[in-house]
Amino acid sequence: MNSLSKGGLAVVIGSAGGIGAAMVDVLEQSGAFAGVIGFSRTSEPAIDLLDEQSIVRAADTVSARKMDLRLVFDATGFLHGSGFTPEKSLSALTPEHMAHAFAVNAIGPALVMKHFLPLLPKQGKSIFASLSAKVGSIGDNRLGGWYSYRASKAALNQLVHTAAIELARRKPEAVCVALHPGTVDTGLSSDFAKTGLEVRRPAEAAALLIGALDRLTPAETGGFFDYSGASLPW
Repeated sequence: MNSLSKGGLAVVIGSAGGIGAAMVDVLEQSGAFAGVIGFSRTSEPAIDLLDEQSIVRAADTVSARKMDLRLVFDATGFLHGSGFTPEKSLSALTPEHMAHAFAVNAIGPALVMKHFLPLLPKQGKSIFASLSAKVGSIGDNRLGGWYSYRASKAALNQLVHTAAIELARRKPEAVCVALHPGTVDTGLSSDFAKTGLEVRRPAEAAALLIGALDRLTPAETGGFFDYSGASLPW
């Protein structure tokens, strides 16, 4: 990442997932950081988006390193599992599914921003990026369905945009964005990849996302972008 000062620290949250693990590998191989820390539900300390105190402990671990935190990449997300599948119609909506989707896809990342954005340095470019999804775009929604996932990712986009406005007042060189990774060969999307849809391996997706972040400037903070750096409609 040529746009960031060398020798800083990078953090990946959700490092046990397909994209998160690939992101850790690509960042370590880049040589752009003095350290790369991955947090997951199995790391030490562990991080669980449903437990704010675990997020606090992770942030305290980063703060104790006494290094400039140049990149925080939130690779978490929930689409299906625990008995839940994307809803095809309103009749499939349940409050339990919606609550879990919002807890993982919106509330959890908001708490990550609450505790990690203050750790970004006051000078020089730094980046916070959270994985969103194109299906979270209201303007691009032409097929319907997937109510909980769409709505929770749209909420995430709003939270990122709002946090970016506040962050810019204190750290004007910081970049805070939501990213759509495309369709990636991971457990989250593998069951829903349509025939003919371009599916990328996690390592390729991670490299593309890093390249997009490298090209973004503070003037673009608060935006919603895809893996190529193209702006997406809200």
